[in-house]
This record gives sequence, C-alpha cells and structure tokens, in this order.
Amino acid sequence: MLPDIQHAIRLQILDDRVMELTKEIATLPKHIAEIEKKLEGHLRRLDHDKAALLANQKDRKRLEGEIQAHDQKISKLKGQMMEAKNNEQYKAFQHEIEFATQEIRKAEDLILDLMGNAEPLEKNVKAAEVSLAAEKKEVESEKATARERTAADQKEIETLKSERTGIVAQMTPSVASNYDRIRKGRAGVGITETVGGRCGRCNIMLRPQFFQDLKKGETIMTCESCGRILYYNPAKTVEDLGMGGRRVNMSAGMGVDSDT
Repeated sequence: MLPDIQHAIRLQILDDRVMELTKEIATLPKHIAEIEKKLEGHLRRLDHDKAALLANQKDRKRLEGEIQAHDQKISKLKGQMMEAKNNEQYKAFQHEIEFATQEIRKAEDLILDLMGNAEPLEKNVKAAEVSLAAEKKEVESEKATARERTAADQKEIETLKSERTGIVAQMTPSVASNYDRIRKGRAGVGITETVGGRCGRCNIMLRPQFFQDLKKGETIMTCESCGRILYYNPAKTVEDLGMGGRRVNMSAGMGVDSDT
C-alpha cells in the first residue's frame, strides 16, 4: 500500500473523530438549554401555585373580615332592636339581622370552598419545592459535567489536529490537498476501502480492469462514481499472521451512504 494511502486512511480516522467530538460539543449546550427550560417551566408552575395559594389566603382573610363586620352589625342591631318603639321598627331590625346572618353563611361557605382548594395547592407547593431543590442540584451537576466534557473534547481535538498536521507534512502535497477537497464535498469522507469489488461508500461496482489496477497499489485511484480515493486491503490469512490454520478475511469495510 502506498504511503500516501496509509496516511490518508489515518487522516480519515482522525477527521471522523474530530467530527464526532465537534458534534458532541455542539450538542451539550442544547442539552443544557433543554433541562434549564424544563426547570424554568417547573419554576413557573410553582410560582403560579404560590400565587394561587396567596390569593386564596387573601380571599379567606377578606371573608373572615366580612364575617366579623356582620357579627358586629348583628350585635349592634340586636341592641337597637331591644329599644324598638313599635312592631314595625322591630321587624325592620329583625330583617337586617336575618340579612347579615345570611351573608355570614355565604361567607362561611366560600371559606370552606377556599379551604378545600387550598389543601391541594399547599401540597403541590411543598412537593414542588422539594422536587425543585433536587432538580436544581441535578441541573448544576449536569452543567458542570458538560463543561468538563467540552473541555476534554476540545483538548482531544487539539491533540488530533496536531497529529493531523504531522501526517499531512509527510504526504505528497497534491494528495493531501485532493483528500481534503474530496472530503469536504463528500459528507466528510475522502477515502474508502473497496468491499467485494465495490466502492465502500457509494456501493457502485468497480470495472474489472479498474479493480485489478487498484489491487496493484501502484497509483492513487478514485471511484469513478463518487470521486473518493479508493484503497484495496487484501484479505489476510492466519498464515500471514504467523498463526497457522485456515484463511480468514481481515478486511473491514466502511459503511455505505446515499450520496455519490
């Protein structure tokens, strides 16, 4: 195998890893944004329940004040009723007392309803506060992990790029340039192995003579369909590996994509 082909294969491995790490770095902020958005939704829900509970408490306090005012009014009316000079005045006081009593009953019924509504709200608020405290810790932990992961990924990318620079320096400039050009236009893949007489990426069957020339490994050849650099990795035998025994195919094909 030509040295330039060996170098190009190593470049492809490095470039694939850099692409994988770059995608991961881009994904981490999105993940953090999603969990923070979820946390914000829970906080808004808690604020809503707290506001509803506060309004409930204010309404109950207002109604209790109204009941107290009606009680005071009834007490006053009863005193006045005892001083009534005629039956007509007595009935008028009695009517006002009955009206105030009815208002007290209405207020008491409303208070009971509010108390019934307040119970689940109080439970929700307490449960949400406990849950949010744990969720906030989890979010901060994930953010810290994401920062550490990003830093590690960036450090690895720098190491890979440094190795890449060293490899490119050992290659024929035109081959390195051609590899980069092809990779950029072909979904990040500039070189691929042949598999069963086919291009390992576009899966097009190679012409017999073309394939025979490729097997010789004497020159850089590209797929006549997708334009990627091709290489032939002959099957290895156990004898070749000094192990003895039957023939074993050691070549590893690359995946097939849809572009050509």
